[in-house]
Amino acid sequence: MQNTQSYSESRQKTFELIITAMLVALVFVSTVFLNIKLPITANGGLVHLGTAMLFIASILFGPKKGALAGALGMGLFDVVGGWMLWAPITIVARGLQGYIVGKIAWSNDRKGNSIALNVTATIISIPFMVAVYYIGEGILYGNWIAPLASIPGDLVQNVLGIIIAIPVCIVLKKVSYFK
Repeated sequence: MQNTQSYSESRQKTFELIITAMLVALVFVSTVFLNIKLPITANGGLVHLGTAMLFIASILFGPKKGALAGALGMGLFDVVGGWMLWAPITIVARGLQGYIVGKIAWSNDRKGNSIALNVTATIISIPFMVAVYYIGEGILYGNWIAPLASIPGDLVQNVLGIIIAIPVCIVLKKVSYFK
């Protein structure tokens, strides 16, 4: 009996690892192939669909997987996309954002089933993400005015993410796996 239980736990851990790796890959791919560089300033940033995928991962799978998907998926994009200097900032900003969305969406054992709570979670996460990037950019540039130019792009990216993620989550929640 002990061996059967141990084998079952091992299979479950392997499955969880595979799901997490797939979410990281989905965030990465959504960031790499579906992005637009903003012409706001020299450091105007990107608008990409990785944010929508981060929201989807966090709502459907909770805070840990959402944090890992956001931090590793977008951090990896920075590393391979020529934004290496930004990777530590992205890892913190997007890991925190994914965790916040998942924690709120999964609060009170809701497991991402409340549309209102999911929208609230994504909105509450935005100031945290913006603040981490603002502080990181302020440190990088040694200037607290220049980072203000990135905020409009951050807001557009998050609003686009919400507009895409919430309907996708509503549809996916109807799939038997998520019930």
